[in-house]
Amino acid sequence: MMRALEPEILDLLARVFEDRLPPPPRHRYGGCRKRIPNRVCFMGLLMRFVTGCAWETVERMLRLIGGITVSDTTLRSRRTEWVQAGVFDQLMEDCLAWYHEHVGVDMADVAIDGSTQLAPGGGPDTHNAPGSKGRKTMKFHIGVDANGIGLGAIIASGPANDFPLLQPTLDVICARDWTATIGRLHLDRGYGYPSLPTKLDRHQIDAVAVTMRNMPGHGRLLLAGLKRRWVVERTNAWLTNFRQLKINWDRTTEHRLAAVQLAFAILMLYRIADHHRQHGISLESIR
Repeated sequence: MMRALEPEILDLLARVFEDRLPPPPRHRYGGCRKRIPNRVCFMGLLMRFVTGCAWETVERMLRLIGGITVSDTTLRSRRTEWVQAGVFDQLMEDCLAWYHEHVGVDMADVAIDGSTQLAPGGGPDTHNAPGSKGRKTMKFHIGVDANGIGLGAIIASGPANDFPLLQPTLDVICARDWTATIGRLHLDRGYGYPSLPTKLDRHQIDAVAVTMRNMPGHGRLLLAGLKRRWVVERTNAWLTNFRQLKINWDRTTEHRLAAVQLAFAILMLYRIADHHRQHGISLESIR
C-alpha cells in the first residue's frame, strides 16, 4: 500500500481531500498564531495511516525529511477536527460516486464479512477476543461489490458475532439509490441462521448464497465453497495492508470508522487513476 505515497497518487489524494475540508474554526479570543497548513497535517496523517507508526514518530519524520515543524498534538487535533466535520465520510461517498461514473459499481454480486484486528489502545467497542492473548480487539464489518470496492462499513468489538451486524451493514450499503438493489448476496457460514430471512426482508436482494450452520441433530453440512465471497476476503487483506488498520491504536469508534473510509477512498482512487491513465484522461478532471 506504499503506492499511496507515490507522487501522482499522493498529489491526487491530497487535492481531493483538501477540497472537502471545512474552513478553520475561529479562535475564541479572535486571534492566534499562524495555522499549520492542512496539506502538512494530511501528509502526517497519511504517513501514520500507511506505516502504522506513532504520532510522535510522524512528527520527527516530517522534521527530518521535509524540514517541517508540527507537533503530534496538532496532528491529532486536526484529525479529530476533520472526523467531526464528516470529511472522511464525504470523501468516501464522492470517490464512490466517481468510481460509479467512470468505471461502474457492480451490484450483481455483493459480499459481506468482518475482520478482527488488534486495538491495543482500548476504548469503546474493544474487547478481548479468542487468540488475541489478552489484548483488546476491534472489528470492521464491510460490504463490497463484485470487484471488491467498498460500499459501506461499521465498527464493532472484536469478538462480536457477525450475524447481528448484517442488518446495520446492509442499511449503510443500501442507503443510496444506485446501491439499493443487490443481485446476489454472498455470506459465509457465520450468517447461516434460520432467522436470516428476517435480516434481509427490509432490502431489495434478488438471491442469497450462504452456507447454513450445522444444527444439532442434523449431521454435518458440507461447505459450499467460497464462490464469489473471496472478493471480500481480498478487500479485507487490502485494508490490513494499511498498518493503522492492522494494529489500530485509535481510541474512538469514529476515528476507526474514518480510517476504514479513508482506506476505501484510497483504493477507489487507485482504480480511477488506472482507468484514466488507460484512456488518456487527465487526473486533474477528478475534483
